[in-house]
Amino acid sequence: MSTHYQILIVGGGNAGISSAAQLLRKKSNLKIGIIDPSEKHYYQPAWTLVGGGAYDMNATIRDQSQCMPKGVTWIKDAADTFEPNENKVTCTSGASYTYDVLILAPGIQLDWHKIKGAREALGKNGVTTNYMPQYAPYTWECIRTFKGGNAIFTNPNTPIKCGGAPQKIMYLASDYFRKNKLASKTNVHFYSGGGVIFGVEKYANTLMQVVKRYNINLHFKYNLIEIKGNDKIAVFATTDAEGNTQTVEQPYDMIHVTPPQSAPDFIKRSPFAIPDTAWPADTPCMPGQYSKDYLGWVDVDKFTLQHVRYPNVFSCGDAANTPNAKTGAAVRKQVPVMIENIMAYLSNKKAENKYNGYGSCPLVTGYGKLVLAEFDYQNKPIETFPIDQSKERWSMWMLKKHVLPWLYWNKILKGTA
Repeated sequence: MSTHYQILIVGGGNAGISSAAQLLRKKSNLKIGIIDPSEKHYYQPAWTLVGGGAYDMNATIRDQSQCMPKGVTWIKDAADTFEPNENKVTCTSGASYTYDVLILAPGIQLDWHKIKGAREALGKNGVTTNYMPQYAPYTWECIRTFKGGNAIFTNPNTPIKCGGAPQKIMYLASDYFRKNKLASKTNVHFYSGGGVIFGVEKYANTLMQVVKRYNINLHFKYNLIEIKGNDKIAVFATTDAEGNTQTVEQPYDMIHVTPPQSAPDFIKRSPFAIPDTAWPADTPCMPGQYSKDYLGWVDVDKFTLQHVRYPNVFSCGDAANTPNAKTGAAVRKQVPVMIENIMAYLSNKKAENKYNGYGSCPLVTGYGKLVLAEFDYQNKPIETFPIDQSKERWSMWMLKKHVLPWLYWNKILKGTA
């Protein structure tokens, strides 16, 4: 196997594979390597539907070998350290690779260590998450066997992949409880580290009506810091008007947990992270220390996706420091811009193509109901269809359940969408 590549990509998810595919369509003889240890490739947007009993988990999984573009070298290893002045990446195996251009697309890290007791509690006694493939089916088990009581859904105050996902499963669960005559016996709680239900007012207005319909109790500026699994108690941290941290305990009968998230640790400790943002993985995060300063995103220009200090380094997807929704839809709009700028760089030209911050969040609001939110860096709606997309629609549910998965496997990963 070669140790030098014109384009070296760290990460074999949506961003990494679609970038490689589009690069080869621009120039078929490019020598491209993708560093990724995973044997499986996941279509993660469908995990919400899996958790709601509306999608087959097996349909979200394919062998990574099926997804790698032809003509790309798959390096089955994990990136560990970087030496940008030597254009070198060293992997956990000890093998090193050099590059002309480096693309960082490693995805996002789930920081379970920031919630005491969470790892031990997952997958039993009503504690679940759709953010891991082994637990999304358990979410459905928790919902369909629920007999009443407190159903809690959490959202941290860090950026997360698919910012609407913590709400989507809550709305599906609430719809299920209502249809199965459990609503009168159930208290649904949404504990969010954020301050609003959604950042774009047009869609937030609709979601507040959905919250009202399901009689959901909203709690903003609360971060989950501990799960007492044996006692079935969730502990949240919040801050009072004087800036003092307080803790609140809430018993649960089921709880869907969305963990705090950050750039992967090997990115945090790399020269490519925003300066002074590293947070050592072996240092526990105490209540109140959920600062954005410790998240370690790749330091790129948010428009060109080119690194601000290393011009032959680019990044897109969840690990990039783009202040917008971390979604597959954002990746689909980022990649073409980044590819054009990489081709410009290889031709000794200035990176002038710009990404406008487009993101999309298909907000499932019940079975057969979906609000398709689309917006840019300014949180201004930029909608695809000639309809009011803030309204709940069956057609948009069908788009999410059937059209978008097909588009992902057959077009996006092949670089044609």
